[in-house]
Amino acid sequence: MIQLIVFDMAGTTINENNVVYKTLQKSINKFGYNFSLEEVLLHGAGKEKHQAIKDIIASQPSTKKNEVESLPIFNDFSELLKITYQNLEVATFPETELVFKKLKERGVKIALNTGYNRKTALQLLNKLNWKEGNQYDALITASDVEKGRPEADMIYKAMELFHISEARNVVKVGDSIIDIQEGKNAICGITIGVTTGAHTKEQLKSVNPTFIIDSLPELLQKLF
Repeated sequence: MIQLIVFDMAGTTINENNVVYKTLQKSINKFGYNFSLEEVLLHGAGKEKHQAIKDIIASQPSTKKNEVESLPIFNDFSELLKITYQNLEVATFPETELVFKKLKERGVKIALNTGYNRKTALQLLNKLNWKEGNQYDALITASDVEKGRPEADMIYKAMELFHISEARNVVKVGDSIIDIQEGKNAICGITIGVTTGAHTKEQLKSVNPTFIIDSLPELLQKLF
């Protein structure tokens, strides 16, 4: 019995055209690197953003990674993202709210989780006019837990909020490899990769999700 579905935000339910990772790429490269957007997505997608910077830098086989501290890059990224978000237009992927509505009709709780901190996540949700208790039931961000993805802390926190004791009754949905790893680490009953965001179908296949879908409406067909 499915009691809770934990959805990633950007790239899964919200289409913000990878602006966060484009901003991350810009900030990292400002400090002397030359990472492509594909490399940034491969090594950083879905993670708490300071950790993402560390992992992206560490992926480059050179001594350069030992010469630049990650904190100045993270601070630059945070300031640049704040400016970028002020004028950013975001939208949901097609029929996201309809999918949420149908899940709620079945009594399934909806949690959003993200590698963003709470302030950044709320900026996105406010642009959509999404409210807790309306479109979704809970928001869990990287700043709400001790360990971010791929650790299972955010999923466990969502389970605690709704008094769910069995992870087999939880579904994790996300657009990145690390989303699937997070779901598996939580021992979720089902993990679902969606191809609308950071990683391709082939990349998602590498971590063996239960299903891979191309759009959220397919979720209902797979689960019910």
